[in-house]
Amino acid sequence: MKIPHILSWVLAIAFVMLAAPVQADIFPDSKLITHDKEKAGGGKGILYGRYAFERNTPPEANPVREIGWLKLKPGDAIGFHKHDVNEDVYIIISGKGVFTDNDGKKYDVGPGDVTIAKIGQAHALENTGKEDLVFISVIAGKTK
Repeated sequence: MKIPHILSWVLAIAFVMLAAPVQADIFPDSKLITHDKEKAGGGKGILYGRYAFERNTPPEANPVREIGWLKLKPGDAIGFHKHDVNEDVYIIISGKGVFTDNDGKKYDVGPGDVTIAKIGQAHALENTGKEDLVFISVIAGKTK
């Protein structure tokens, strides 16, 4: 089911608000942490990332462990990897790709699509388009 673009943003904001501590935070674009990862999850190419915070930096009590604005260039991919202690949500902003779920089933994804890998599940994401695949990743749960 395709979720309208604005609805995916509302879902992401609701998710973060429900999981966030009482104090509100803002992470201006100019303050995001740049951390690019080569062959992320055993994939190919570079996962370009800008993060509000990374999974080992928020307070332990915060259930949201990482929020990132991510990009894969055409042909690049995050490899098939498992989430043992946390969940990972991808919200596709622009571009086209293929999401692989825990069972190895492949789905075409594009702007407005939301994917979830729950605790104990594996997933992968590949840019199959001709432009950058831009998405938000929200990881919730434990770090290890």
